[in-house]
Order: sequence, then structure tokens, then C-alpha cells
Amino acid sequence: MMMLMDDLIAAIDDLKREDLEVWIQTALVQPDEDAGAPAFTEIECARVQLICTLHYDMDVEVAVLPVILELIDQLHETRHRLRSLSNAVLAQDEDVRAAILAVLGTK
Repeated sequence: MMMLMDDLIAAIDDLKREDLEVWIQTALVQPDEDAGAPAFTEIECARVQLICTLHYDMDVEVAVLPVILELIDQLHETRHRLRSLSNAVLAQDEDVRAAILAVLGTK
């Protein structure tokens, strides 16, 4: 479900329109603008909430936000790849799974 900018600002108490506009301009968040007005996916709304927590509650400087968000994005991508790899291993025959586990040093 998409959320318009005004609705997102109303939903997050501390969120300032000026800050959100800067975060959009610097690509910290990427709303869908196909409808003419910025609209945010559920994931982008969560990202805005995370940025608000980091910036407003934890006093993280704006200049540091891209580094933190990139690390979080990398962590999420790594978790996704690990989950895919785990599913691929689980889909193998017992002999193949056992061989993989043996190489990894686990049983």
C-alpha cells in the first residue's frame, strides 16, 4: 500500500517536511513519483521511520546517515542471499546436504 507524503508526515510525529524533502533529494529514500506526487511504499515508510529514529532520537548527523543506511542495506542483502543459499542447500539430496555441512564443519 502506498502512502502520500502528507500522510507520511502526519503519521510520524517528529518528521519535518523539509527533512523528508532533503532525504528524497539525496536519495536516502526513494518514493514512487509516477502518480505526480511522491508516494511511499511500506518499505520506504519504514526506512523514513528508521532515518527519523537515527536522526531525531539518536542524534546521528545527516552526513553519516548514508553510511549507516548503506551498511543496513548490505546487511539486508546478505541476509537475503544467505536465506536463498540455505533454501538451495535444503532442496538438495541428503548426500549433497551432508557434503556441504561437512565442508562447513557442522553436522
